[in-house]
Amino acid sequence: MSERQRRLEDEWLHAVRRSRDFPKPNLLTVREVFRCAICGAVVPVEIGIPVDGECPKCHADLHTCKNCLHFDPGSRFECTEPIPARIPRKDVRNACEFFEPRRVVERETTTSPMQIQDPRAAFDRLFKK
Repeated sequence: MSERQRRLEDEWLHAVRRSRDFPKPNLLTVREVFRCAICGAVVPVEIGIPVDGECPKCHADLHTCKNCLHFDPGSRFECTEPIPARIPRKDVRNACEFFEPRRVVERETTTSPMQIQDPRAAFDRLFKK
């Protein structure tokens, strides 16, 4: 192996080692959530929302136009689906067959309190330098 090839190989290995030393980017994770239109509480919707479903925090109806994906105040009857008649109260329970929960994609910005096992560690995380 010539001197030049050895030097190029050493430089390449040195560059590879340096690239491993760079800190990894802290990419935020995202999650898809359904929030109550009245209070903003996160509501689990994995199993769907029943017609008589209520928000666990404010006890408002969840099967409403305001919580629907198709709700659009600028559309005819304030709905993007072809409903036969206008539903007058948008925050009251209805039995619309087009209802689909409005889900929002949010960034996960903090660690969930459920993931922190040690209360002392949680306290230390609040005041870390």
